[in-house]
Amino acid sequence: MDNGSWSSEDMPDLTGRTAVVTGANTGLGAVTARELSQRGARVVLACRDMAKGADVAADLAEAQVVRLDLSSLASVRDAAAQIREMTGRLDLLINNAGVMMTPRGVTQDGFELQLGTNHLGHFALTGLLLDRLVATPGSRVVTVSSLAHRLGSGWMRFEDLHSERSYDRMGAYAQSKLANLLFTHELQRRLEATGAETIAVAAHPGISSTDLGRYVPWYARPVVSGFTLAAGHSAAKGALPTLRAATDPTVVGGDYLGPTGYRQMRGRPGVVTPSRASRDPEAMRRLWEISEELTGVRPPLAVG
Repeated sequence: MDNGSWSSEDMPDLTGRTAVVTGANTGLGAVTARELSQRGARVVLACRDMAKGADVAADLAEAQVVRLDLSSLASVRDAAAQIREMTGRLDLLINNAGVMMTPRGVTQDGFELQLGTNHLGHFALTGLLLDRLVATPGSRVVTVSSLAHRLGSGWMRFEDLHSERSYDRMGAYAQSKLANLLFTHELQRRLEATGAETIAVAAHPGISSTDLGRYVPWYARPVVSGFTLAAGHSAAKGALPTLRAATDPTVVGGDYLGPTGYRQMRGRPGVVTPSRASRDPEAMRRLWEISEELTGVRPPLAVG
């Protein structure tokens, strides 16, 4: 893969393909949905804020909006059922939505809020749609992680998965983003083992200017904003790794794409290296099994 020159203009024609983008009402998700639509894809915007989702969809050639609250498994199941009703085929599932550095909280199902929203909600959604993806030639699952997956201990804290013993906003966010990568790698392993043509890949936007930081404590906002302006790039550029992961024919299962500039903070999108912890086979399997138990969703990929 050439890491030096790819842009959204290199995306292939997507006419006839269907993509689901979570969190497509704002930021990276909205950019992703618009670019896919401009290449001819039919886009389903899976959003918690239906009004904002409708505003984005109004500018797209062929788009529908489905309500999805990833912090509620009931909402995830409802959204998956609606998507199944409106789509005969599913070429792309882009797990983009997320929350960052929230105050301590739990989802409607009692999970730590960031892990529950960023990982467990997407795990359940993917599992509920996986048969449609596997039945569609050339389909992909793209899950958006973050540079933050390396922070904290750098390893999954299975002994305190829901941060009940102690809670740190950034630490919990880092765990949820590490979970995104562990999920991607285990999903790819299981897809390969069952002979499916669907691939699982991951991406991260680098340091991108979006509203994801709305939960950053007030006293840290000037520092975060200044750092983003100095070292980061726009949402349009931040979405490029996701778009390349979703559409570039040279991408292979298990790839992780991000900016290839200084410390992966900005620059052209290409394949980058995730942490060693995100590729730990035991952690991958363990998180998958725990995720099945917590969500009650068992993707049809039972392998050893």
